[in-house]
Amino acid sequence: MEHFEEQDYTKGFDLSLWKKLLVFCKVYKKEFILLAIFSLLISVSGALFPLLTGYAIDNFVAYGTTEGLAGFIAIYGGVIIFHSVNVFSFIYIAGKIEFDIAHDVRKAAFERLQQLSYSHYDKTPVGWMMARLTSDTTRIGEIISWGTLDVLSSVFLITIYLVFMLFTNTGLTLLMLAVMPFIVVISIYFRRRILRAHRESRKFNSMITSGYNEGITGAKTTKTLIRENKNYEEFEGLTGSMRHASIRAATISSLYHPIVLLLTGIGVAAILGEGGRAVLGGAITLGTLTIFIAYANNMSDPIGQIAQVLSEMQAAQAGAERTMSLIEAEPDVIDSPEIIEKYGSFLNPKPENWEKITGALLFENVNFRYKTGEPVLENFNLDVRAGEKIALVGETGSGKSTIVNLLCRFYEPVEGRILIDGVDYKERSQIWLQSNLGYVLQSPHLFSGTIADNIRYGKLEATEEEIIEAARAVDAYNFIMKMDKGFASDVGEGGGRLSTGEKQLISFARAIIKNPSIFVLDEATSSIDTETEQKIQAAIYKVLAGRTSFIVAHRLSTIRHCDRILVIDSGKILEAGTHRQLLRNKGHYFDLYTNQFKKEAESAILGV
Repeated sequence: MEHFEEQDYTKGFDLSLWKKLLVFCKVYKKEFILLAIFSLLISVSGALFPLLTGYAIDNFVAYGTTEGLAGFIAIYGGVIIFHSVNVFSFIYIAGKIEFDIAHDVRKAAFERLQQLSYSHYDKTPVGWMMARLTSDTTRIGEIISWGTLDVLSSVFLITIYLVFMLFTNTGLTLLMLAVMPFIVVISIYFRRRILRAHRESRKFNSMITSGYNEGITGAKTTKTLIRENKNYEEFEGLTGSMRHASIRAATISSLYHPIVLLLTGIGVAAILGEGGRAVLGGAITLGTLTIFIAYANNMSDPIGQIAQVLSEMQAAQAGAERTMSLIEAEPDVIDSPEIIEKYGSFLNPKPENWEKITGALLFENVNFRYKTGEPVLENFNLDVRAGEKIALVGETGSGKSTIVNLLCRFYEPVEGRILIDGVDYKERSQIWLQSNLGYVLQSPHLFSGTIADNIRYGKLEATEEEIIEAARAVDAYNFIMKMDKGFASDVGEGGGRLSTGEKQLISFARAIIKNPSIFVLDEATSSIDTETEQKIQAAIYKVLAGRTSFIVAHRLSTIRHCDRILVIDSGKILEAGTHRQLLRNKGHYFDLYTNQFKKEAESAILGV
């Protein structure tokens, strides 16, 4: 099996990454245009306030008169109303964009999860995927919407301020511009350090989310192994590391913004000194200097906003990199465009083009290994007739589950072919095959909802009569009807309100309701009580009649009536035959069966 390793990202500001994210913005082109318009209007109305203040100083304060003040107040009030309406509009639009983009990114990531191969779930922690779909997508929505707003309004404001300042006094404007190169240098320096710190923080965040998931799902195991203290120590170490990384990121970010403001303040101070001399010399009026100082001083706000957005983009990039790595992840098992065109995909199936499966199977010189492991199967060959019941037995790690996973096309052979009804299954779509599969796992998983809902997952268009019939077929009807609400009874999260045996019967009913051509039971009776096992055994031979089936067995008593039993060892068929034939041969199967029979007999006598 493959193991997950958190990827480290070392690239600086990645423009290509943000271009990919901007794809999600195309749908909201009109909203972004409106956002730009309102940002411009806000900048214009914001720039009017210093002008009005300067006008008041030169025309009312300087002359000590109130003549025309009423009209001035009316204009000033109108500008305030105009400014307020624009502010409301752009906040509303930016908020809508934020949540819409977060929704679309989350939807794209979840859609990709539906398309990824079984191997992805084998090697990727649930917590890592949860972090991508929650906090990271929220952060992306925030930075694209509000970050765009802040940058647009800041650019508009700086442009308006500089245009007025240049027309008013070029010399004073150049004093302000003299600090700009220093701001650029500081921005480049801090940008790299902030990104590095936030990447480290996001990495630990993923590990913590994974730790939460494991701690909750493995609570029973934790109790039985008395691992509470050890789990706490490990989790405390992770949270401590994230706390350290987050504080470091916050410290660097908190230094960046005030340094930019300090440099801007130096420029304002220089303007104040030179401008004061110009007023005393009569070169400009006091009102003009007031406007100039207001613009120069106010310029620190948009410059600081841009600096802040750059800082936040570094933080957002750390999460965006991981989110895009999920969205762009390629499945290990893929269908060709021609196959998808004919048969459809998981999200857009074309069942009208699917050939009926009879169930004849052929493994032809199949070789397989996991990406990071030793070979599991080498030159494996197996010919199965349609409708034949095949049992796979052997020690743990012998390759039994790998064989059925290859059959189900959760993985594909590294070399060799698997044919269904004489056709290489790569010449058909995955959904064609898996829609014709019934699969019952060792540890059944039920979804939150009712019993009827869970059976219906096997066939979404199933009628109430079909659901009841499926439950009767696996002898689950009686226990269901004894529950408070019958088929409408809630199973709880993960089926927690039912026993393991009851969950297994429900999952078995779910598997057979779609009338599959090929059936797989992977250790389906290993963790249930004897009574439930007998029910499933009875159902197996009734329901599986005429269907090709593979039964991976731990309890050998469940496979005595199979057409063929294969003893698997190190990915090879050690023995093959019926139950009676293998017992007569007194080989490996004979030893397995007799040893297990003795243990069960001893347990029955001792009552354990």
